[in-house]
Amino acid sequence: WKRTHNFEHHTYTNIIGKDRDFGYGLLRLSNDFRWRLRNLWQFVTYLVLSTLFQWGVSYHELAGERVFFGKKKPDRVNSVSHSDLKKAFFGKGARQLFKDYVFFPLIAGPMWLWVLAGNLAANVIRNLWTSTVIFCGHFTADVHTFTQQQCEGESRGHWYYRQILGSSNFTGPRWFHILTGHLSCQIEHHLFPDMPALHYLNVAPQVEAIAKKYGIAYNSGSFLRQYATVVARIIRYSFPGGKVTTA
Repeated sequence: WKRTHNFEHHTYTNIIGKDRDFGYGLLRLSNDFRWRLRNLWQFVTYLVLSTLFQWGVSYHELAGERVFFGKKKPDRVNSVSHSDLKKAFFGKGARQLFKDYVFFPLIAGPMWLWVLAGNLAANVIRNLWTSTVIFCGHFTADVHTFTQQQCEGESRGHWYYRQILGSSNFTGPRWFHILTGHLSCQIEHHLFPDMPALHYLNVAPQVEAIAKKYGIAYNSGSFLRQYATVVARIIRYSFPGGKVTTA
């Protein structure tokens, strides 16, 4: 997570070929990627990913295609062996499954089935909600992508510019932002990843004002509107073609 998300994603946000989080290697979300037959059913893939989001993210951040299937990146030097990563992945997963679906139901005695069902429902709801929040912050219709050539020798100013164009916010009351972990302010999260999340709402109007001053699109809208554009984007790029999203 520290390497693939905190470093790669937050440093190379939406740079095709460097930010693995754009589409998670499963979904074609721009015409920067060539169309494949499997993209025809990528909306179903999205639904499965959302339902199992905790496991999908875990596999993705582990770079599972490298660890489990031997795909290599030429310039990658691993400080941890693949066998150790596999052991950690399966060990942590097994502990989580045991806790949720064995230990807690067992100590509930005659209520074990209710606890089992409750844990399952809670995990699915959490996965669906988290997935929706993340997708609304990263894959709305107006999110831009960038080529590696565009970002060569990138200045600090261009880095901030890229973070704004590569992210989306969605609006709502204070309690709603709390339920999203304040990731409803994804633009501010990408601009200031080290800032405590509860401050995003306070700085968002200032960021929007600066973006407006310099003619930079500040992508924000209602939750339902943003989610509708996410769904539309997934479906549109299920088929060949699609509009250019590169900034």
